Amino acid sequence: DVVRFDELTHFTESQYLYLISRVRGTGPCPKQIKSTTNPGGTGHLWVKRRFIERGLSGESFVGEDGMSRIFIPSLLDNNPFLAKSDPHYRDRLLALPERERKALLYGDWNIFEGQYFDEFDEKVHVCEPFEIPKDWRRYRALDYGLDMLACVFVAVNSLGQAFVYKEVGQSNLPISSAAGRVLDMTERDKDRHPTEEFYLTLAPPDLWNRSQETGRSKATIFGDAGLYLTKSNNDREAGWLAIKELLKLDSNGEPRLKIFNTCRELIKCLPALIRDEKKPTDCATEPHEITHYPDALRYFAIYYHRPGETSDNTPRREW
Repeated sequence: DVVRFDELTHFTESQYLYLISRVRGTGPCPKQIKSTTNPGGTGHLWVKRRFIERGLSGESFVGEDGMSRIFIPSLLDNNPFLAKSDPHYRDRLLALPERERKALLYGDWNIFEGQYFDEFDEKVHVCEPFEIPKDWRRYRALDYGLDMLACVFVAVNSLGQAFVYKEVGQSNLPISSAAGRVLDMTERDKDRHPTEEFYLTLAPPDLWNRSQETGRSKATIFGDAGLYLTKSNNDREAGWLAIKELLKLDSNGEPRLKIFNTCRELIKCLPALIRDEKKPTDCATEPHEITHYPDALRYFAIYYHRPGETSDNTPRREW
């Protein structure tokens, strides 16, 4: 009849959904699932999305699955028994580094322990959309697998500031359909002629691995479908550090990377990445569903930080 979770963000979403499917019975006891947790951990993103982003604190709402939900914030001030029995607990929380202090003392779900890109700030790195000037150099960068296609569109101005202005993603797409999905996002005039020129479309090196059965690579099949790719670098640590360099503020308080507020998946996933416990200079690969758009951005960032050349030593321009 009832399931209780403690430290819910230590569970994956699939574990949670399976266990709540076990709540059933013919008895009169109300069927309930209750959970407690702090911000942070493997499940931070899905817990935030399921309970916190979709409703006002303390007010119940109905989710897409028809189940009613409610998020009840519980801060130290709501626990007078703990404050009385351990009066120095607050002092210990105040002594924590800023990120951990905001998460544990103030219940801030935008900053949590283990966050890789703790410099990311929506107020600074996210902007309103605007018309991209024609003379700005445009890039596409994609991450592809049958589980997910994720592609980001980036424009760079004459000062070297990059703007992610568009994104597209979908799961279960064969390569030809994935290429068509990206090409469909190209701006066109009233006669359907492309008006958007891309300097490069960057992708990870594994797409150039040849199939044992056909002898052809995924990159070749993308090209056959009209989307010509340029090989980026797959050095994960260098790629994440390249993103950090772009997020870093200059002396005027401006970053070299901004994201249009319409790119909701990248904005949601990038700050949700956590450090790998065994290799803190890398991002954890779980939960896997949040890694696709940041990976796509990583292929752009490492190329932009250390630009390479195409196989014939000439840049490729494409529509």
